[in-house]
Amino acid sequence: MKASPAIPISRYDDSEHIVHHAMPRSLVLLFAAASGSSVANVYFAQPLLDALALDFSISHAAVGGVITATQVGCALALLFLVPLGDRTNRRRLMAWQLLALAAALCVVALAQSVPVLLAGMLSVGLLGTAMTQGLIAYAASAAAPHEKGRVVGAAQGGVFIGLLLARVFAGSVSDLAGWRGVYLCSAALMLVLALPLWRWLPALGSTPGSMSYPRLITSMLGLLREERMLQIRGVLALLMFAAFNIFWSALVLPLRQPPYEFSHTAIGAFGLAGVVGALAAARAGKWADHGLGQRTSFAALVVVLLAWWPLSLMEWSLWALIIGIVLLDLGGQALHVTNQSMIFRTRPEAQSRLVALYMLFYSIGSGLGAISTTATYAYAGWQGVCILGASVSLFALIFWAVTRKYALSEVAQA
Repeated sequence: MKASPAIPISRYDDSEHIVHHAMPRSLVLLFAAASGSSVANVYFAQPLLDALALDFSISHAAVGGVITATQVGCALALLFLVPLGDRTNRRRLMAWQLLALAAALCVVALAQSVPVLLAGMLSVGLLGTAMTQGLIAYAASAAAPHEKGRVVGAAQGGVFIGLLLARVFAGSVSDLAGWRGVYLCSAALMLVLALPLWRWLPALGSTPGSMSYPRLITSMLGLLREERMLQIRGVLALLMFAAFNIFWSALVLPLRQPPYEFSHTAIGAFGLAGVVGALAAARAGKWADHGLGQRTSFAALVVVLLAWWPLSLMEWSLWALIIGIVLLDLGGQALHVTNQSMIFRTRPEAQSRLVALYMLFYSIGSGLGAISTTATYAYAGWQGVCILGASVSLFALIFWAVTRKYALSEVAQA
């Protein structure tokens, strides 16, 4: 199939310098919608853990391994697939990955054994992450320098909203068609999304001086070793997403039990509260553009830490739970957008590798959070989960305070 002309965003002049034009709002929204739809696949399992445990006879203490398998796939994608964006035609790469993701979703939907389920989840994590982070790097490369924070913030906002609405979608479809229907519906959605992406993603031209694939992968070690900003922001992402997954991976377990006994639809609807926080944090990228990244980071970390107090009151008040969700997602989104906005400024020629390395920290934190929270809930209940999440959040704030002077020195040198 021949592609329709892409929206012109950038070109190379005779000196091989990129000349950027303003990105149309419609294209910014496409990046946000596609990123959100892709990342949702990675998080469908969270509100379905009890259904998976029942269907495959997995204990509550061990069912977090389903999420961990997905995060292993995320880590593999970040190491071996996302960096391809720095040397490959990105639009073609997105098309192949989208088709493969649809196939992986079908594998999960048709799984009849735990090994097949875990293999399918790993593949969904692999391809869903490759699509999502590839689109974020794509958006960063297509954006003009003066609008990079705005465009990345919008695309990342789409990711965060997609992550939250994944629970609503999964809960609603599961109540109507079972958990397998969730993955079959998403596979169909991915195929529908393929056409607008193929037609309207911008052509950026080939990357000058593309390196070989082995050299591309090994160069990531050098980036990780040399970029202090990446190191600091990566650890903050690891801790923040560990705290995030500590909450979301455990939430379904108490809400499915007495006295609540909520449906999956009702549990997934709690994700709508997080959209408020995600939208409120959309300006974090602009604040980073104006040199306020450190202040935004401090405020975001404090909000994440404070969120655990109302979350711990869930057994007495569902309104407290909703307030806690808004605070947790507000702080988490603000920190995530700020992190990426600051990292993307260090090496413009290595956007895909930078986002891959940064999100590798995120993937490790998410996996550790998922497996630790289900085990904690099995032995210490909801209050144990909240103590664990607050402890991780406090450590993140302390780490930011200790490393702040190093990050400031990096900015001054730049």
